Amino acid sequence: MRADQLLVQRNLASTRSQAQRLIANGVQWLKGVEWKTVTKNGDDIPLDADIKLLDDSEARYVSRGGLKLEAALKQVGLNVTGLACLDVGQSTGGFTDCLLQHGAASVVGVDVGSAQLHPKLRADPRVLCVEKVNARALVADDLVAAYEQSIGEDGQFSRVSIHAPFGANLEEVNPLPNEFYAPEGGGFKPDLVLDEDDQVVESEFKPEFDLIVADLSFISQTLVLPAVVPLLKSGGTLLTLVKPQFELQPGQVGKGGIVKDASFYPLIEKRLREACEALGLNVTAWFNSPIDGGDGNREFFICARKP
Repeated sequence: MRADQLLVQRNLASTRSQAQRLIANGVQWLKGVEWKTVTKNGDDIPLDADIKLLDDSEARYVSRGGLKLEAALKQVGLNVTGLACLDVGQSTGGFTDCLLQHGAASVVGVDVGSAQLHPKLRADPRVLCVEKVNARALVADDLVAAYEQSIGEDGQFSRVSIHAPFGANLEEVNPLPNEFYAPEGGGFKPDLVLDEDDQVVESEFKPEFDLIVADLSFISQTLVLPAVVPLLKSGGTLLTLVKPQFELQPGQVGKGGIVKDASFYPLIEKRLREACEALGLNVTAWFNSPIDGGDGNREFFICARKP
């Protein structure tokens, strides 16, 4: 089988693109008594061959976004143990995976798309995945409704994914297939108050977060921050990945979506600092992401705290 396909089949990589990055970093397979280096993605490897990753950092999380966030958490010295987190632009779940591996109590993920979250995260009872929701128009009631729709007949949080078009009545959404149910317990433990018709009238879930992270594409963060900052607790932290190509006007971005003029970077920083400050946040850091975007664009992180 092709080397990149075999890495995915053997669960050494989540996707073929991740497998290809692992191969670029060094992969070997045992041929007889000697280790043979994989030289290209299409190399044929026996299905039962022993495989060795020379650098497994790319496989630490379900996507390389996890590596970016890991470095950012270290940069700002943020310990996420026990925190309730919101991941805006969840996608495959690299940021979510990183937060959970570093001890976060729970992660609510919001994404405008659907069917992107990695299966291991979709099945994790600490994760509530809310799909087909435009973060620009996100309100607390969206998350409360998603949570309450996730309560099983036994009164326990069980469903970890909500599929509903933005603005849809969640009560009218068809139940999910069995594979989208998770074991009882975990990060979301309901304390529900029911009326005489067994309808939820109150729950302990409050859409207030200790930490909000974001990895957004095709939209400026200045349009999303006004919706998500109100969900941040007093004393909470906002830590977002900034992709310059989505913070500029089309005429300011080069061919292939690459920002080649570095003089735009200070303008983007100023604009985002002002957006945070206008929402009552104190910006504490702006720094380069240690990992470039997949298209070669430079990326940045901005960190801010809510007084």
